[in-house]
Amino acid sequence: MDFWVAFLLFSAGVIAGGMNAIAGGASFFTFPALVASGLPPLVANATNFVALVPSNIAALPAFRSELKRLGRAVIVPMLLGAGGGIIGSLALLSLGGGLFASAVPYLMAMATILFATAPYIRLITANISQPDEATNSIGSMILLFVFAIYGGYFGAGLGQITLAALILAGHDDFHTTNALKNVVISAISLCTVFVYGFSDAVSWSHALIMMAGAAIGGYLGGRMSKYVPEKALRLSVVVVGSVLTIYYFWFGV
Repeated sequence: MDFWVAFLLFSAGVIAGGMNAIAGGASFFTFPALVASGLPPLVANATNFVALVPSNIAALPAFRSELKRLGRAVIVPMLLGAGGGIIGSLALLSLGGGLFASAVPYLMAMATILFATAPYIRLITANISQPDEATNSIGSMILLFVFAIYGGYFGAGLGQITLAALILAGHDDFHTTNALKNVVISAISLCTVFVYGFSDAVSWSHALIMMAGAAIGGYLGGRMSKYVPEKALRLSVVVVGSVLTIYYFWFGV
């Protein structure tokens, strides 16, 4: 691997780690960088999961007080994330690289739309009056599980739609919900990496370089998450996602 490829992967990791901790959308930067480095789409996707594991975990120390307030409330969402991540990653490996490569433009389009509309979904879910809170909570947990399966399969845009599901479950403080989101996505990523680690789908040389950048970006992003304007970062992710969607539809992966 030459210097410029390594530099591309490390830089994408730093940006993605920071984005993951603040607004989500890391895969919009890391997956294209891995494809641009020459990896096949399925290998790039699996490697992407491995590389981004540190970004959410490194952000967690910045949310110590929020996680302490949550206490045992983290357990069920974390288990749902872990189970969904395993199912999604097994589905990816079972279906194979050819099908995944042909689906990438559609997945990228769907992820961009979900990411762009997630704040509005969050507003709607936060303002919905639910007379039956137990039913509401069960429905939101099922939704979270479905999102976790999607996350194990591809995962772009997962952060924002996970926030929407958690708000629907009754977590109404943004910083507390953001902390729980990082726990859930960490669980998805760790279990997904466990599945991919026993396959030949990961390029570890690419993953380790990007992982180093993601750890730095995740830590810095976690510290800056309460001060950096989320709207500006979200707009940049939507623009990147739109450009990538058009590119992949036009030129392929």
